[in-house]
Amino acid sequence: MGYRFTRDDVGYLGSATGRAALAEVDRLALTAASLLKDLEQVRRVHGDLAAALVETVRLRRRATAKLADAGEWLFTDDALQQATPTAVARHRAARLAGRAVHDLTCSIGAELVELARVCPAVVGSDLDDVRLAIAAHNLGQRWLPVGESDASPARNVLLAKADALRPSSRDTVVIADPARRADGRRTHDPAKLQPPLPDLLAAYRGRDLAVKCAPGLDFDRLDWPGEIEIVSLDGAVREACLWSQGLTEPSVTRRATVLSSTGAGWSITDTEPDDIDERAPGEWIIDPDGAVVRAGLVRHYAAKHGLWQLDPRIAYLTGDAVPEGVRGFRILDRLDYREKPLRAELHRRDCGPLEILTRGVDIDPDALRSRLKLRGSQPHTLVITRIGRTPTVFLCATP
Repeated sequence: MGYRFTRDDVGYLGSATGRAALAEVDRLALTAASLLKDLEQVRRVHGDLAAALVETVRLRRRATAKLADAGEWLFTDDALQQATPTAVARHRAARLAGRAVHDLTCSIGAELVELARVCPAVVGSDLDDVRLAIAAHNLGQRWLPVGESDASPARNVLLAKADALRPSSRDTVVIADPARRADGRRTHDPAKLQPPLPDLLAAYRGRDLAVKCAPGLDFDRLDWPGEIEIVSLDGAVREACLWSQGLTEPSVTRRATVLSSTGAGWSITDTEPDDIDERAPGEWIIDPDGAVVRAGLVRHYAAKHGLWQLDPRIAYLTGDAVPEGVRGFRILDRLDYREKPLRAELHRRDCGPLEILTRGVDIDPDALRSRLKLRGSQPHTLVITRIGRTPTVFLCATP
């Protein structure tokens, strides 16, 4: 659960005294092995403030992998877990550039920071006093009860305490990130999000709206009339975003966006061609990015890059070249899935390290690897899938 911060903690941590104490604590290792000893040392100097100081330093260290320029930020454990990665927030902000925006569930302000860079006016609201106080610190701002105005007109962000289901702004694009847990467990039921997604959509019917959701949400139950964008970052699918029709291009209902923390990203939509050939496997197998698969745009991606499918019902693609920035597996051999001949072939090739990828078959890669009993030195990759009704193995060179 992590330490439960209070508004007094936030005030202290943001003060000159608190900043000096955090710099002192940051010189400690704070590893799993040293934590108890380090905490006792901090407690001798800072008393009851020790837990808040140590937790803040540890959270800042974790945040560096997710959030840019957050070295002086404050967090809670839950809020850091839920915070949108900077690259994803920056991508969404770019789509909203020039618009006035209200983030209904602003939490500690990770999204607000990026919106403030490109939007003329930004409102952030939440019901959690502590998170609002943290957001104010992270933005160099203060939060106010709804209805009061900010005394600092030079800033383009207003923070307010408000219920997401009670509209408190006008003429703004509304964005929201409902909590994805119910009864302590992650949920894929739109009605069990907090606030419930159907209630949120009803409260802002007719408004330009962007709602962040878990990528595993059952979108077929929503009958969403706008765009559903699936976003991945550095190869991992991060979120889905529902965009109302006023915020997307004509006829787009699905989009896959692939981002990298080290470079520019790209997108593909369901308005692009999806005509591809049916051919025998090429020289390479390509596993499309998870955003492309989740968005149902495998054929569109294949058509764009001159690829085709191993099987019409399977997301693996094949071709004679690998698109730039994508991992490909060069096919060495093709076998029916029978373990004894497969084991013999792998031993013949002096196979040792073995990556096993599966799709469309009920095979446990770890259990199979154990049964193959490989003792060689050469790395290989197995792609096990279904061609028609036949489980098929592609033995590939490891990239």
